[in-house]
Amino acid sequence: RRYNVGLLALGAYTDPQGLESDRAQRDLKTGKALTYTCYQMYARMETGIAPEYVQFHGGNDFQIGSSGNHYLLRPETVESFFILNQLTGDPVYREWGWEVFCAIERYCKAKYAYGSIHGVNNPNVRADDKMESFFLAETMKYMYLLQDPDTEVDILHKHVFNTEAHPMRIFSEL
Repeated sequence: RRYNVGLLALGAYTDPQGLESDRAQRDLKTGKALTYTCYQMYARMETGIAPEYVQFHGGNDFQIGSSGNHYLLRPETVESFFILNQLTGDPVYREWGWEVFCAIERYCKAKYAYGSIHGVNNPNVRADDKMESFFLAETMKYMYLLQDPDTEVDILHKHVFNTEAHPMRIFSEL
């Protein structure tokens, strides 16, 4: 699952043994590597839009899943870009997010909103006339926060996100 990637990175930064521990470094390295794979799911498609899922066969490179040649406007990869950018400060995650945003603008924008696409390797694809509610609530919110260098959101010390990507302030005491 793509959403576990950010959890690995957050776990590394909050590991009770410290960020420099072997376990935290393993988790951070794994989180970064999985995020890179998620980015490649976008970058390698002709549209720049990731398929719903990919499959790995016998240690070989990935292929679009047998029934996964569509994109439903999901937020998980962009959420991982946001989390890793917040934690590491590495600008590559902002760059990847911008590439994904541009591809969404080009291929998923419909007449009045945004829509899923069927055929992520078809540059002539048209967006469906249907937008999932999580697209604005999560995908675009993470895109915005990822590109905002002055955001006051601090995922290590001040905020936690609920399931719809709303940042909630952490209270030290109730």
